[in-house]
Amino acid sequence: MSIRRRRFLQQTATGCAVAMAPAGLLVNSARVTAADDDAIPVPEPRIARFERMAYGMFIHWGLYSQLGRGEWVMHREKIPKAEYRKLRDTFTAKAFDGRKLARTARVAGMKYITLTARHHDGFSLYDTRGLSEHDAMHTPAGRDLILDFVNGCRAEGITPFLYHTTLDWWQESFETDFDAYLDYLKNSVEILCTEYGPIGGFWFDGNWSKKNADWKEGELYKTIRRHQPEAIIVNNTGLSHRGALGHPEIDSVTFEQGRPTPRDHRGKPKYVAGEMCQTMNRHWGIGTNDFAYMGPPEIIENLCACRKVGANYLLNVGPTAEGAIPDYEAATLRRSGDWVAIHAEAVYEGRPAGLQGEGDDFGLDANGPTYLFVHHLGTRGDANVAVGPTGAGPRTFTGIKTRIDSAVWADNGEKLKFEQDLDAGTLTVRCTGFPYGTNTVVRLVRLS
Repeated sequence: MSIRRRRFLQQTATGCAVAMAPAGLLVNSARVTAADDDAIPVPEPRIARFERMAYGMFIHWGLYSQLGRGEWVMHREKIPKAEYRKLRDTFTAKAFDGRKLARTARVAGMKYITLTARHHDGFSLYDTRGLSEHDAMHTPAGRDLILDFVNGCRAEGITPFLYHTTLDWWQESFETDFDAYLDYLKNSVEILCTEYGPIGGFWFDGNWSKKNADWKEGELYKTIRRHQPEAIIVNNTGLSHRGALGHPEIDSVTFEQGRPTPRDHRGKPKYVAGEMCQTMNRHWGIGTNDFAYMGPPEIIENLCACRKVGANYLLNVGPTAEGAIPDYEAATLRRSGDWVAIHAEAVYEGRPAGLQGEGDDFGLDANGPTYLFVHHLGTRGDANVAVGPTGAGPRTFTGIKTRIDSAVWADNGEKLKFEQDLDAGTLTVRCTGFPYGTNTVVRLVRLS
């Protein structure tokens, strides 16, 4: 029997489980009246699809990648435009292969890629069609790299998203004639909306650079909705405003470089998703002398922390000057992807259901089975080879009101002993340590 917390969950028409308010009230309209203070709006179909993607790849790549000192190098080192422009003369993109990038993401278990079509240095990876010479068409690459990217994504079953800066260090109008600059920005985005087929979403970044300016967001988003009505719209609120709500057209809030917090949807006029974006090291663009990379354990734990609150995880890589993902990052993504493959149902279909564990432990309802995420287990084995405590023993979870018939480790099917108190809504699972030679970092119990 599957565990269903009907006071917390209701299946929507799109197949997405949505957290319920205690009153059990869902609204199918984007409008919530004052009398519906506890109502939770049903996600629009595009947002429900986005949440089920769960895991994506962020790619920061551009002229700055040739210098290997991060994506802010032009601004941070105060490089004059005349000098920075010379980077266009050596930008070959000879290793940039949209399909290969998408294949790497697919093997990693990622469902979408967000690529920097234009970053703050104003350089565009796409053909700006006369808007600017500061694009890939005016380099030795001589090709539209966004076209290559979106075609590669579609060939591998990956959804293409496009990052686009709103801050621009290159365009003089950004400082001298802001209205003219906003027209340039809107025209640039319209090219992306009309020349590359369906785009999964647009990820904007930079409004924080002019906090008191009128960015005319409504006009920009109206352009997207006209051409790409199913696209997710994101506008990064930055490190200091993680999770902040913005314009009504925004479909997902951002948690830059920080684990997401639970979203309170009650009484809101629209269901808004959440997404954590994070680098594998300390730079968004490649840092040649940055050795502080994450490994699979941290990536797995961060992905789980995101799914715990129903948020997506957008993990960044910084390709080389020529456009290839560095070997270490590619290998790390592949290995993390092995974990995702073992736990695919829980990762993509799992939804918060009010199931709480001890410490970092938690549970998700996966539209049928329920999964308990168990952290900090050790390895059981001979004392001469097994190091440290096993972490085995009872793990108690609350919020479980339905009778449980079985509990097994999801990775090997091993049956686990458990005790349940239906009146208290608690379940205590007698967890065993990892078998020697095994450690999945976070181990999942499958309940039925």
